[in-house]
Amino acid sequence: MSVHTLTVCTERMIDIYGSITQYMGTAYTGRGISHKYDKLIASAAETIFLKCPPTNALSDVLNETAMYFVKRGLDVDKFMDPVQIEQTHAVYVKGPNLFYLQASHPVSLEPTDIGGRHRVISFYDMYNETELREQNQFIVEKLAESEKALDKALQSLADGKNIHDDWEKVNIARMQWQLHEELIASLKEELFGTIELNKEASVSHRLIGSLSSDGAYDFIPSITKRLNRRILIKGLAGTGKSTLMKSLGAEGEKRGFDVLYGWCGLDPSGVDLVLFPELSVCFLDATQPHAYDPERPGDEVLDLVHMCKEDADAEEKVVAIRDTYKEKMLDAAGYMQSYAQALNSLRVAMDSAINPSIFKEKSERLIELS
Repeated sequence: MSVHTLTVCTERMIDIYGSITQYMGTAYTGRGISHKYDKLIASAAETIFLKCPPTNALSDVLNETAMYFVKRGLDVDKFMDPVQIEQTHAVYVKGPNLFYLQASHPVSLEPTDIGGRHRVISFYDMYNETELREQNQFIVEKLAESEKALDKALQSLADGKNIHDDWEKVNIARMQWQLHEELIASLKEELFGTIELNKEASVSHRLIGSLSSDGAYDFIPSITKRLNRRILIKGLAGTGKSTLMKSLGAEGEKRGFDVLYGWCGLDPSGVDLVLFPELSVCFLDATQPHAYDPERPGDEVLDLVHMCKEDADAEEKVVAIRDTYKEKMLDAAGYMQSYAQALNSLRVAMDSAINPSIFKEKSERLIELS
């Protein structure tokens, strides 16, 4: 076989495979644990609810399920666990619109269409009861330890969000909002012109990141890797980055363009990314805690900093607020790490009591149900 023929064959093999895009499954925010699973359940043709105690065992099963569909040319969204970033918590298969979800922990979600679009596989009976009883005290202790650390992490995040709100207020007061409005109008004209598509927009909602056991973590590189153009928004807190993206998204929806919103990992009401698949373009908040600079062709910087008037008194207030905010977020990160360690110890203890044959039998049902 010639080198040319081998290259063509390889390219064809790549073409027939689907792609995997990673998102955060849940986010630990200033308003509690956030997720978008309810919207995915609503949009899925079929959802398979995997009911089980805290476990690491189902991640590999979900990864195998994802690859089963990828090898058949289908694109897959994987939703990762911020407690252990390498762990898969859910899988959404595009095309047939199948959703496989660990639906018991840390967020409990129940099927509402049994016998219809919702199916359940329970893993609660896959354990060796004798082995579980032997580890009961350890499991109970680790559960209590993880819950205590999580409460402290969420409280620190709530305090951090309140401090960040004060930070935003200082900048809101000195922002030149007329310039901001003019910029949004200009961007709408550049993106959409007079185009109105003769279809209804498909709107998706995802979490792009969260505070994790390793600090702030996001999946922006995975989400944006196939785009031709990325607009990296640079701006101070409270200067309308989220407002700008929401406005562009709403305009795109009105004109029939598909829109993906990437929601904030600290404030679940804020947007950190808006993506237009048909235009192969996205706008993203490229400031801390997910700071990005141009790193590839098609990257552009959109600077909002100059729209904020210089004010010495405001700058002095911001310095004090920023230091307090950083301290509170360091507290949250420490508690999050303690939570992750305790929870993982609990998962490992539970997993050690799994009956392999029962687990294998139940796991195989995931593909059978597709």
